Amino acid sequence: MSTPTESPAAPAVADPAPLGLAGFALTTFLLSAVNAHWATSSSGLDWLGYAFAYGGLCQLLAGMWEFKNKNVFGATAFSTYGGFWIGLYFYIHDVVLGGLAKGLQVNRDLGWILLAFAIFNTYMLIISTQVNMAVFLVFLTLELTEIFLFIGQFTITASDAGTDALIKVGGVIGVITALVAWYTSAAGVINGVKGKHVFPVGKPLFDMGG
Repeated sequence: MSTPTESPAAPAVADPAPLGLAGFALTTFLLSAVNAHWATSSSGLDWLGYAFAYGGLCQLLAGMWEFKNKNVFGATAFSTYGGFWIGLYFYIHDVVLGGLAKGLQVNRDLGWILLAFAIFNTYMLIISTQVNMAVFLVFLTLELTEIFLFIGQFTITASDAGTDALIKVGGVIGVITALVAWYTSAAGVINGVKGKHVFPVGKPLFDMGG
């Protein structure tokens, strides 16, 4: 009679956070450069495909892998912002380019979308204080980006076209957000490769207890 044996534990996946952060950083950088009026193209939509494929799909996959790693914070953050970029892709591709919304209606729609994600980002910002300084700075700069952008989208008028100051400020802060996220991604890659802290990411800001 054979003796039952335990099934071997499934191997853990590699840390998906650097991939998620890189996808978030690159797409945020491209869109923020447009919002800051630093990058221009005939359509202003050179970032759109990357929003779906890299910022959206790759970040969503990173979130799913974070579930495998039992990292509820990373899973929630990456899956949500992956969904944000995929949703934004379909809004622009289907609604805006499809002619279902035009002019200031697009601004108001984007304002509500950004406000909703700013609400989500607020509690993730608070919780990020329990992770490390680098992650906290990603969420802090992102919070400021979203605040400036949604206020700018709500307050812009037809006569403001081309002089949307708050959106430009949000774009500049968005570029800073992307740079912070890229650093945090790079730190995750090199620290994972070397098995030690090469690029510092800091400690949690404080302990909430529990």
